[in-house]
Amino acid sequence: MSRVPLVNPATATGDSQALLAEIHGAFGVAPNMFRAVANSPAALRSMWRAFGALGGGVLDAALGEKIAVAVADRNQCEYCLAAHTALGQKAGATAQEMSEAQAGRAQDARTAAALSFALKLVNQRGQVSDTDVAQLREAGFNDEQIVEILAHVALNLFTNYVNVAFAVPVDFPKIKLRAAA
Repeated sequence: MSRVPLVNPATATGDSQALLAEIHGAFGVAPNMFRAVANSPAALRSMWRAFGALGGGVLDAALGEKIAVAVADRNQCEYCLAAHTALGQKAGATAQEMSEAQAGRAQDARTAAALSFALKLVNQRGQVSDTDVAQLREAGFNDEQIVEILAHVALNLFTNYVNVAFAVPVDFPKIKLRAAA
């Protein structure tokens, strides 16, 4: 059971109502995570607009979803792992690719570099080195893409913390977390 109420889109008011309607339009339903965050219209607006901004960024959707599952698994967020695995497959990634990304791995060197950097950001709380950033450039990422990788990590930390801290019920097909590192 969620530690905060899941706002009912039918009875929501003000900004939360309008944002939940937008979210419903995008997903065909208002997922539980957004319903939990709707307790704060400002937080919901921030989260939803961040998803929209990054969705229109330079990184392709599949890479964004692979970053999301790697971060979710590291933070033991069952909700985000389930949601982003489904979204990654919708974006064209295979189940195998999403499973590898969950473990922080990828067959192609470019994706592997992005996942390694994302997990280093999480594990070291942002304390990365010149070498870490240089490795992304060597893998073919430009500065805009590197900043977006960090933005994806930051947004996923927000969503992971919401779902873990508030025990938001998973409303996507469940995916098993890997063993805690």
